[in-house]
Amino acid sequence: MNSAVKPDATLDAEYFEYSKAANPISAKLISRVPYHSFPAALYADGPSRVVPLDLSEALGCQGPATGPGLCANFIRLNAGDSLRLAPTATSQVLYVIAGDGQLQQGDSQFAWNSGCFIALPGLQPTVLTARADSRFYYVHDEPLLRYLGVRPAEDRFTATLYPAEVANAKLREAADDPRAQDRSRISILLGNRHFPQTRTVTHVLWAMYGILPAGSVQKPHRHQSIALDFIIDAPEGCYTLVGTELDDDGQIRNPTRVDWTPGLAFVTPPGYWHAHYNESGREAYLIPIQDAGLQTHLRALDIRFS
Repeated sequence: MNSAVKPDATLDAEYFEYSKAANPISAKLISRVPYHSFPAALYADGPSRVVPLDLSEALGCQGPATGPGLCANFIRLNAGDSLRLAPTATSQVLYVIAGDGQLQQGDSQFAWNSGCFIALPGLQPTVLTARADSRFYYVHDEPLLRYLGVRPAEDRFTATLYPAEVANAKLREAADDPRAQDRSRISILLGNRHFPQTRTVTHVLWAMYGILPAGSVQKPHRHQSIALDFIIDAPEGCYTLVGTELDDDGQIRNPTRVDWTPGLAFVTPPGYWHAHYNESGREAYLIPIQDAGLQTHLRALDIRFS
């Protein structure tokens, strides 16, 4: 006869009246994703390093994390140095702000340079080696896996390079289309042939490369994916307005303003209305990276325009 004491399977069980648990944000049990900006000064000089854009304390989760499911980072990699990237992640996207060098991940090896995008799975570590002083914007989904308590078991795609000259040509093609001004934005989305349904850069991440033309406005819109925005280049007079509600004219009520500067990263919380403005005389360039691959697969993205 087994005399060992068996654990009480009911110890962890709890019960809540519906109205006290159905909306944990309103009940202040869980925090909203905060607004936050991260300046280019964080990676402008100093030793080679990864700089996590960490909001985990405000989010009440284990860090580093910029949102509940994603972590954005800056990387500085000085000439002749190497860095090893090994997050517990399924999806990673890098944008090369400046510099050039080599990448190795398993059997994949290729050169990168300023302006290119790189999508990486997460089963194997990646080594970046710089020939010149280099900087990156880098987003991965380790916080999502950490929350789920899982590790990747297989890669859904292989290391993929989006060369700068190709991405720039595709973006200019979109901008020069006679119908461009009739569209909600001038941009291209990075895709991968392994994800034909979502048409996203990975099965979790979505990445856009866009132009905000001189004197233009991208009208208010919202979606349930967090947006981790990076400003490649912007003259004075470019900014984003963010808020929770629209007024009767379809404009954002009591907005928070984020002024753009080159090399800036900022967070647009999920579900918030946001609009982009360029009141200058020349184009601005931006990269939003979101968890919209996952949200699209779940049929939960719910993108709306004012």
